[in-house]
Amino acid sequence: MDTLNLYGTPLDSRLLLGTAGYPSPSVLAAAIVASCTQVVTVGLKRTLAGDGDNGFLQGVLQTLRAQGAHLLPNTAGCRSAREAIQLARMARELYDTRWIKLEVVGDEYTLQPDPWQLLEAASTLIAEGFQVFPYCTDDLVSCQRLLDAGCEVLMPWGAPIGSGQGLLNPWALRTLRERLPDAVLIVDAGIGAPSHAAAAMELGFDAVLLNSAVAHAGDPVLMAQAFGQVVAGARAGYRAGIMAAQAMAVASTPVTGRPFLIG
Repeated sequence: MDTLNLYGTPLDSRLLLGTAGYPSPSVLAAAIVASCTQVVTVGLKRTLAGDGDNGFLQGVLQTLRAQGAHLLPNTAGCRSAREAIQLARMARELYDTRWIKLEVVGDEYTLQPDPWQLLEAASTLIAEGFQVFPYCTDDLVSCQRLLDAGCEVLMPWGAPIGSGQGLLNPWALRTLRERLPDAVLIVDAGIGAPSHAAAAMELGFDAVLLNSAVAHAGDPVLMAQAFGQVVAGARAGYRAGIMAAQAMAVASTPVTGRPFLIG
């Protein structure tokens, strides 16, 4: 069994799915089922602001329970460590979970995480018993500091949130995988196509988290199914051992030194 372990919770699926921007709650519910995901994120700020009625959240929770999936509340929209910490504490009370996807934005244009505020918030929350999933950049030193603070899972971006650009810096992501072999690494943000998710999994990442690529697709349910299949397939390919690229042609069927007939 090739299970994904998130803070002691074993999972079969390596696709994490967001819940924002779907055409309707019913489409979201169908996408969750089609993707076979076992972790779904929900923005607490959105819930508290009343973006959608309470029936939306209850519908999501009902779908999750039926599928045996887990809720991962997030602090999307926070601009400081203090704000993120307060929101995380509220999420723990509302959803009865120690899991928190920690987001602290430092730039309004790129929505890039603020590494200093993120580390401060992560350190405080871990000391309070939270199991933190920090949304971070692909900077190696920043990621090392988050691990030192007690994070067992890191969620480096592939590209800016919602951009759909895929993996902009494969070298940095490959370096993270090589230098942090024992950390659970999940590519979060920037995934736009199933091929982007496959590339992340083939680099050896443990999972991918995405939202817009499914929510904004022409057929979100079919796209959710596609991502679920591609992530599983690319993971299997990585485990099987991908052949090394060659600089020139190499005959698939060697014939040198063997007799053969023509005609």
